Amino acid sequence: MSFDSDKTVFQVVINDEEQYSIWPDYKAIPEGWKAVGVKGDKATCLAHIEEVWTDMRPKSLRDALAEA
Repeated sequence: MSFDSDKTVFQVVINDEEQYSIWPDYKAIPEGWKAVGVKGDKATCLAHIEEVWTDMRPKSLRDALAEA
């Protein structure tokens, strides 16, 4: 399988800074990331990320600015 194969199933993952990415379903999710429950082809996963990730600033920066 490859990232560019039409047959590759991906899952949407998120890290502690609330940054999103996609990861091939056939590989173990790297440490520091967790699945959000959305799986599908690359286009489906990227469309989900585009819909939900509206503020690309890391969570730590958003929190720091909120405290200021």
